Amino acid sequence: MIEEKFDAIVVGAGMAGNAAAYTMASRGLKVLQLERGEYPGSKNVQGAIMYASMLEKIIPNFREDAPLERHIIEQRFWIMDDRGHTAMQYRSDDFNEEKPNRYTIVRAQFDKWFSRKCREVGVTVLTETTVTDLLMDSTGKCVGVKTDRAGGVLRADVVVLAEGVNGLLGTRAGLREMPKAENVALAVKEMHFLPAETIESRFNLSGDEGCVIEMVGTFSKGMTGLGFVYTNRESISVGLGCLVSDFAESRESPYAMLEAFKNHPSIAPLLAGSEVKEYAAHLIPEGGFKAIPQLYGDGWVVVGDAAHFNNAIHREGSNLAMTSGRLAGEAIHRLKAGRDAPTKENLKLYKELLDESFLMKDLKKYKDMPGLFHTNSKNFFLSYPELISKAAQNYLRVDGTPKLEMEKKTMKNFIEKRSRLGLISDAVKLAFAWR
Repeated sequence: MIEEKFDAIVVGAGMAGNAAAYTMASRGLKVLQLERGEYPGSKNVQGAIMYASMLEKIIPNFREDAPLERHIIEQRFWIMDDRGHTAMQYRSDDFNEEKPNRYTIVRAQFDKWFSRKCREVGVTVLTETTVTDLLMDSTGKCVGVKTDRAGGVLRADVVVLAEGVNGLLGTRAGLREMPKAENVALAVKEMHFLPAETIESRFNLSGDEGCVIEMVGTFSKGMTGLGFVYTNRESISVGLGCLVSDFAESRESPYAMLEAFKNHPSIAPLLAGSEVKEYAAHLIPEGGFKAIPQLYGDGWVVVGDAAHFNNAIHREGSNLAMTSGRLAGEAIHRLKAGRDAPTKENLKLYKELLDESFLMKDLKKYKDMPGLFHTNSKNFFLSYPELISKAAQNYLRVDGTPKLEMEKKTMKNFIEKRSRLGLISDAVKLAFAWR
């Protein structure tokens, strides 16, 4: 077992952990990274969206060999009822730029690549290693970790917790509370494999162009939830997620909901003839700004999902993970370079860097949105999708009914479902939460 002391130990080899490890090691720090999986990415079979500008700040030339699937040129947003969808979409040839802005990725491949890059700059990576507890000295300062390996005590000046949304280490050590069920979503996903030319034909793409569809609607059965379809090179990632608290209350089966979602008239044609090879379920932080735990202390910092860094409104997670990991690495390096101990007072630098970044500014802007959707989920995720669909049908049907009568019918549907006061209240709440 490794016995030397490290400048930093990173717990976890996901986006945030890899970003932190790479940032520190590339600046000359001695870094140990611990991953409980068989290899980095082994627990992440799903597809995801990767934002280029965040990774460029860490590995500027990543496009040379990173396992990228498709660069996204089209974004679609669907509001769905049981039979169809109302859509808004944006597509532009501007996204066919020399250095594209967004890519779809398959996490199992991407995380393995990112870990290899960490090794290239000197990170020592130990897989199949579970960290069982943080190692504290007599003053309560974190000085390392305990693992499930024989003689598995490992020491470092600072520990970076990139352990995911559960945050078991931090909870066990008393650094944070267990995440609340209303602040965490359970997402279920599948990978559907199709020939590249079939995907390109169905989504009107060519070459390595990609399309993303994100949905809200009745498929979540009145729960706060989101559905999605991502195009990869030779596969389609499809899935949905809802708050854990809603699943507990409704007793709905996530797998059954996914099956129904895939058979929806708007989704089924996109997946027709595909071969399902992978299924995964994982937790996503959804509480936003108000759910962020303590981010630093004596000898430790928290990054990525463990810090609840996820912007549910813009469906951004990987960029926040990479940004928080990078900023944590930069803060630790600056302290080491100045020969400053990683005390709670000095590690406040990490929080200051976060506050200056887009990450915390964006989360603060939408701090009231998670609570609004959670307490009004049946309205926003059930009633309004049904009403919007009816309104679209009334507008588009031409059957001899005067347009004025159609408009009155549409307004009557909204008032009967929500009442005038309810409609005004929903609009005001949404406006205030969005500002």
